Amino acid sequence: MRRVCRGLMAILVVIGPASAVAQTVDAGRGELPVHVPSSYDEAAPAPLIVLLHGYTSSGAGQDTYMQVSALKDAYGFIMVAPDGTREDGGNRPRFWNASDACCNFRGSTVDDVAYLAGLIDAVKAEYAVDDKRVYLFGHSNGGFMSYRMAHEHPGVIAAIASLAGADQSRPRPAPPEPVHVLQIHGTADTAIPYEGGDFRERELPGAKASVENWAAHNGCAVTGADSGTLDLDGGIDGPESDVTRYTDGCRPGGSAELWTIDGGGHVPALSPHFTRLVVEWLLGHPKP
Repeated sequence: MRRVCRGLMAILVVIGPASAVAQTVDAGRGELPVHVPSSYDEAAPAPLIVLLHGYTSSGAGQDTYMQVSALKDAYGFIMVAPDGTREDGGNRPRFWNASDACCNFRGSTVDDVAYLAGLIDAVKAEYAVDDKRVYLFGHSNGGFMSYRMAHEHPGVIAAIASLAGADQSRPRPAPPEPVHVLQIHGTADTAIPYEGGDFRERELPGAKASVENWAAHNGCAVTGADSGTLDLDGGIDGPESDVTRYTDGCRPGGSAELWTIDGGGHVPALSPHFTRLVVEWLLGHPKP
């Protein structure tokens, strides 16, 4: 009996503190998996990354594409990848009610801003989350949604990264607090054009305009500085992506950055470096 007890104690030690918390959360749309790093310790609040899928996709599908949760142990962050609601009609694709341009095509009144804010609060209620390191990372429609959350909850969001999304179509005043913004966009994107313009008969800003909007919001000079190249697209001989940073004169806690994938499409073949570079960028931009 004594030997059995010792064995149980050894198992508990190996499992560690992360297993002591339920790894799901419900913010009103059903149970959602929470990816928790093996190093999780409630005495040491962890960063939180909310991964937002593109139109027609899902949280799980987006993570399969980007492999963000695979890096949770290496970087010590918590991650959730929620699902948008389904359209009424057709194949009922999932979407986020993000902006005039994308992608509420059937006039839904769903309030995704409230849902995502509630989701962040729900994760914080169950886990020790660092309030200065809450991040959004979205693709396409999820990128649009990330920008909207930055506009409407700048006190909560430290930084966003958008792949092939865009800022709001209508001009908006600067939010009361700065938010770091990274836009990643391919010049050959035929769905959400790099230069902006028409998308399903709706106007949207281009990649550079989106970043310059946020440079201005954050008090930065709207003239960016060329800052080297990166290998982001595994289907293009690299390094194929140009980095432009807007960091001069920014308010504390704000900056803007553009990664331009020369020849990249709407769903690039991500290089082995892509997700790691984005995660490192996010974690390197906390609130002050």
